[in-house]
Amino acid sequence: MFENFKSISPKAVARWFVNHTDRDSGEVMTQLKLQKLVYYAEAWFLANFDRPLLSEDFEAWAHGPAVKSLYAKYRGHGWEPIPPQPGKSVPKELEPFLQAVYDEYGQYSAKKLERMTHEETPWLEARGALPPEAASRTVIPKVKIRNFYAARIEKEAIEQLQN
Repeated sequence: MFENFKSISPKAVARWFVNHTDRDSGEVMTQLKLQKLVYYAEAWFLANFDRPLLSEDFEAWAHGPAVKSLYAKYRGHGWEPIPPQPGKSVPKELEPFLQAVYDEYGQYSAKKLERMTHEETPWLEARGALPPEAASRTVIPKVKIRNFYAARIEKEAIEQLQN
């Protein structure tokens, strides 16, 4: 399905999630929640298609996996909701996949998503013995993310990803 897919900017995926937040029902999208949704999109894309969705890496920050460029873009919102974002959307063929991720994980609060990632091997291994609130710029290897989530759908581990 995504044989010829080229990785895209995390900002494009983030914009899709921000713009698909159901504000009429009271949903909000904060930076923390957004980082986790983009992480789960990357994780499940890696697991299902053995290639990265995103052109950037996640780092093992204190509040869970994060992409530096997303933090830089949305940091001014702090813990406040992010309003709809104009700009380029993701390729149409990617939308059903992102909708499935949103349907699964969008129901959870930002803090619940943070706790979930804190219990998962890719983030835990990248953090190592760091204290809970310690800063870290350690990259979470995409192949480790892929193998962790691929195991959940009973796929074999691999040593490297496709480009």
